[in-house]
Amino acid sequence: MKNLFDITTVNGMKLKNRFFRAAIGEGLADDNGHITDELFSVYKELAKGGVGTIFTGITRIEKDEVPDQGAMAIYDDSFILEYKRLTDIIHKYDSNVVMQIAYGGSHSHSPHLSSKIWGPSAIKEESSGIVPTEMTKTDIKYLIDSYTKAAARAKAAGFDGVELHAAHGYLLSQFLCPHYNNRTDEYGGSIENRARIILEVYTEIRKEVGPDFPILIKINSEDFMEDGLTKEESITVCRMLAEVGIDAIEVSGANSSSPNVIAKNLGSVRTKIAGSKEKESYFKDHAIQLANEISVPIILTGGNRHIEVMEDILKNSNISYFGLGRPLICEPNLINIWVETNEKSPKCVSCNKCFGTYGKTCVFNQRKQDNIILK
Repeated sequence: MKNLFDITTVNGMKLKNRFFRAAIGEGLADDNGHITDELFSVYKELAKGGVGTIFTGITRIEKDEVPDQGAMAIYDDSFILEYKRLTDIIHKYDSNVVMQIAYGGSHSHSPHLSSKIWGPSAIKEESSGIVPTEMTKTDIKYLIDSYTKAAARAKAAGFDGVELHAAHGYLLSQFLCPHYNNRTDEYGGSIENRARIILEVYTEIRKEVGPDFPILIKINSEDFMEDGLTKEESITVCRMLAEVGIDAIEVSGANSSSPNVIAKNLGSVRTKIAGSKEKESYFKDHAIQLANEISVPIILTGGNRHIEVMEDILKNSNISYFGLGRPLICEPNLINIWVETNEKSPKCVSCNKCFGTYGKTCVFNQRKQDNIILK
């Protein structure tokens, strides 16, 4: 019978348990995207805390394009040695680390915006107000090469794999979304065409890194917006990725550029779920269906809280892994606590106050530290 603390493998990557730290944009890199002492500390605490595999925060692949303020970067070889130090630290604690690589496009949330931001079409992004420059085929080829080089650098730096961020409204997600992609060439129209750039990114990375380096992807279950990616289309894309050899698929959801998504609490980091276990793991239905239809390992992210809820999903579905974000912000050692006693409830209440703090830290922990200082 499957257990959350099973030892498993994903394309040769050994996982000591079924828990992933879902990507959190800590916002602690310097202006050029280089890692800081604060970031070394964050990742060391996560590794010490027992999580089997860590997804890094979104890592930018272009020097002049910043998806989120304070995002890490991997746009040239100057990053390799510092990331080698990071991966060595994490590996000392028998944890894995997978670099999440991305181009933000018009969904970028940073004051350091480049003068030219690409998108699949020149359609205004609803949350940022940015109208991107529609990509030419030459631009697309250039960006695919940037993804490929980023992945090669990640491998050279000792990362255990890379994850393509194709969710939440960033560029690859926009290509999948009819609202933002009204192209009439081979990158627009049918879902097969809208997914083409993602398949090409995967294919070129695989050629570069070889067959034994894990390549994962994060994708929306659906966009939850008018003219957005539907759940049926999402499954179609995942089938295509499975056919070409993707190593694991992380299921999330929601295009957070849509005001409707935010107003109706349909985003990837939903509030008001702590009071009811039925509200947890809110993308599970889609992930369960997907896991029944393809053989690729599925990582369920979004609202995972109580260990008994995840145990039930694991035992009664084909879902393989679980991503946790906010609970590990609050308690980086939560997995070690669960090793000792699986009845411990997480302290995180999904208030999202951490997203308004420097470095994405739990406000409860800040208050505790303030009290200690005051005393």
